[in-house]
Amino acid sequence: MGMVSKDEPRYADIGRAMARSGDWITPRLWGHLWFEKPPLLYWMIALGFKLHAGPDLAPRLPVALLSVAFLAFFFIRVRSLWDGPVASYATAILATSAGWLAFSHIAVTDLPLTAFFSAAVLLCLGTENEAAPGRDMALAAVCLALAVLAKSLVPLVLFAPVIFLQFRRFVNGRSLLLVLLFAAIALPWYVLCGIKNGDEFWRVLFIEQQFGRFFGGSFSPAVPHVQPWWFYCPAALLLLFPWFPLLPVAARDFRDRRILTLMAVVLFGFVFFSASRNKLASYLLPLLPSTCILLGIGLAGCRRLERALILPVALLGALPIAVHVLPGALAGGLGSTSISIPLLSLWIACAALAGLVLAAFFRAAAAFTVIAAAFLWFEAAAFPGIDQAASARTLWLNKHPVCAPPLRAGLVYSLNYYAERELPACDADLDQPAVTVVR
Repeated sequence: MGMVSKDEPRYADIGRAMARSGDWITPRLWGHLWFEKPPLLYWMIALGFKLHAGPDLAPRLPVALLSVAFLAFFFIRVRSLWDGPVASYATAILATSAGWLAFSHIAVTDLPLTAFFSAAVLLCLGTENEAAPGRDMALAAVCLALAVLAKSLVPLVLFAPVIFLQFRRFVNGRSLLLVLLFAAIALPWYVLCGIKNGDEFWRVLFIEQQFGRFFGGSFSPAVPHVQPWWFYCPAALLLLFPWFPLLPVAARDFRDRRILTLMAVVLFGFVFFSASRNKLASYLLPLLPSTCILLGIGLAGCRRLERALILPVALLGALPIAVHVLPGALAGGLGSTSISIPLLSLWIACAALAGLVLAAFFRAAAAFTVIAAAFLWFEAAAFPGIDQAASARTLWLNKHPVCAPPLRAGLVYSLNYYAERELPACDADLDQPAVTVVR
């Protein structure tokens, strides 16, 4: 599918500009300075363009490869911290959750942040009775630095519970070396970009985009995504779809410091994001791997495992409805779509029946396989509709317009991306450029 949303075409264009110009320090969007995000995603996209992967694949291929690499690391690390069943369940849940799949397919900052932040968390857990090896702590410092290059101060705030609960692993003779290693990776770009671009860089990236999005007010009077305090309750369930019915079986052993740390990361992160004025569902993604481990531990100790998986399988009945709803929702918001409740209920009832059959006659692996296959079908069925409704790729390929029609901002950005320049706004007849320019 073509570039979707407001962010993906802009990030993709910045990475393409870096690959072409050779300037890997200063981000530029259609020739204009752009300091809203740090550079890790832009660098990944630029590498995709250096490989000549094409305008749709180049921005997304590095993110997809990072997703797969993290899942492999996730399985190996969780297995070393717990055991094979916990690692299998946790990895299967994460790999087939709606949030992880969605953000593994698009070129935005959330998955790189999540992968490196979560890797740092897991590397700091060590074992229950032994200090984490120095190599693991050094790798954790590297991963946390890369997370800072993905989204600035956010991963440092989210990492606070790990430092507090795993403090004894940080206070040793290697502490200074870990700090120096972190600084050597995380800080040079900020210093170089600040020297090269002056006060505007610091104002936009930190005052406006970090503090402004969280506090609003004098930091940033216009907060783009203001939502009510309860916004992340349904958002968390959506990201964890179809596995959220298993939350009651999640591990809650406060005696195990590893489990306690994961719980603290999830709860602290949830409260932190809820306190922010600016809210997007994608912000919760860094909490998803820790949640999946807690679910995996719970499933590994579940006596009636097959029965526990009936509800996640039943929720797959929502996917046929989502195939028709999602393109319109991405194009015009949920308010522009309608859902047939009787039809949705019928599909869920049919899927629940399939879940009962799986629980009665097959092992748990069959349920995981069915869920994975259902998501593969969903992607094949939904992406063409998303491409038509929520991307300007078809418009560009068919008409090659010289100006931007009056479209939503995301479609205008997508059109600019394929045009490889910022198109002027069209006048009333939609054929000739007007004086104003779309920003």
